[in-house]
Amino acid sequence: MKVLVTGGAGFIGSHMRRALIGAGHEVVAIDLLHPAVHGVDAQAPEGVSRIDVRDTVALQPLLRGVEVVCHLAAVTGVSAPQRAEPGSGPAARSGSRPGMGPRLEPGLSAAEFAAHNDLGTAVLLAAMGQAGIRRLVLGSSITVYGEGRYRMVHGGPFFPGLRLRADLDRGMFDHRAPRTGEVLTWEPVGEETPLRPRGFYAASKVAQENYAFAWGLATGAVVTALRYHQVYGPGAHFGLPALFRDALAAGLAPRVFEDGGQMRDFVHVDDVVAATVAAVERALPGFVPLNIASGHPVSLWQVASIMSRARGGPAPIVTGQYLLADVRHFVADPERAKRALDFTAAITPAQGLAEFAAPSTEPAAT
Repeated sequence: MKVLVTGGAGFIGSHMRRALIGAGHEVVAIDLLHPAVHGVDAQAPEGVSRIDVRDTVALQPLLRGVEVVCHLAAVTGVSAPQRAEPGSGPAARSGSRPGMGPRLEPGLSAAEFAAHNDLGTAVLLAAMGQAGIRRLVLGSSITVYGEGRYRMVHGGPFFPGLRLRADLDRGMFDHRAPRTGEVLTWEPVGEETPLRPRGFYAASKVAQENYAFAWGLATGAVVTALRYHQVYGPGAHFGLPALFRDALAAGLAPRVFEDGGQMRDFVHVDDVVAATVAAVERALPGFVPLNIASGHPVSLWQVASIMSRARGGPAPIVTGQYLLADVRHFVADPERAKRALDFTAAITPAQGLAEFAAPSTEPAAT
């Protein structure tokens, strides 16, 4: 098939472009090379045209003959500096000072996220409609859900809001039932879970999904929205594994917030690409959101420990610091993707994170 890949110079997009070509598809790749994502003065790699998805005139000739659009272009806030709130007990025991961890403040405004991610998607969909293209694979994110899913001992599912600062200051990091105070048990999150984004980036990804859903209804097109989990692997410069790897490369101990018990799912970029290629090659009916995850939950302490052992570096430090708006536990249910795309991740976090921490995976100096 002829496939248009937006964000073709990005972390996932560059892997995706090579995989599609390797599978025999004709690939047209574009990327704005936004400095917030690629850095200042980034050059388009071979095979990628520097084009903004908001430029209808530039899009029109590229869409001729395209059968599927794989929309991965988006600005993110992950490269912004981050600020931690001060913690108490665990931070004091580890010897770290409150407020000295990473900072978490969005580097881009809500208007910038909307201008690129939301408007860009709307313009792209309109151009696809004019070109008669009726298939979209959208790179979405688990951030659309916000907080995870929990359950009380004698009750149904529970979706909590923000944790109380007073509890966090006392080192009480788990969500608790509002009346009884019992610690809530986390559960895997399915695609039917309500979307409750917490940040500008997350809100923009929800908007992308909503525009794609409405476009599908209006045109009779089909949309597969892939909600990627924490993606890591060769070429990743952002995200927690990259931060841990950089610390270890500098001879420093990885610093883990809260008590390190936060549960997550980390999925290797090779598995993400395999799922995305499957979505490109398999037209699913209607609008289908799918969680793309490894299926192997892991705590942040385990992530740091796996990488420290693989690198032969210092043991992780639990700081007790916290981010007030952060999610305590978030693990998705990958079963729908298994049924719809016959996709099961091949690389476990234990294997992939250890390989990612090795010196051979570090980007070459430029």
